[in-house]
Amino acid sequence: MEVTLKVNGETRSASVAPETTLLGLLRTHFNLTGTKLGCDVGDCGACTVIVDGMAVNACLMLAGQADGREVVTIEGLATRDRLHPLQKAFEDHAALQCGFCGPGAILAAKVLLDENPDPSVAEIRDALAGNLCRCTGYTKMIDAVREAARELREQGGKGAA
Repeated sequence: MEVTLKVNGETRSASVAPETTLLGLLRTHFNLTGTKLGCDVGDCGACTVIVDGMAVNACLMLAGQADGREVVTIEGLATRDRLHPLQKAFEDHAALQCGFCGPGAILAAKVLLDENPDPSVAEIRDALAGNLCRCTGYTKMIDAVREAARELREQGGKGAA
């Protein structure tokens, strides 16, 4: 089947088997490897991407379900010259060690900040609850999201780069 979607602002197409997941499409056909394969059952959040403004486990969505939709991956947040405030805050707070969970956690946080520019700690915890981290833990991630939220509010914009 032919699938066409907008990925990180660019229209992309691929011919895939009907059982191909969005994760497989992104990694194998589009070479966007920031989206990670973790548990493959939707429990770890390593494959989190943004589809039409919502955080989605790419391992649970079929590529065909993404046809005609807009997808943002971790590669779509930064520009060549500048990290997104969330990426910078995660770096500044040493919120990641191995980095495996980072793309999914950052994208989950972006969806939160797009919807709520001034979230409480409880709201941040809730937004990150679907993303497992075995290295750093969550305190530094929460601090990073809070800092990015402040930065984005000062810039006067939503969670966009």
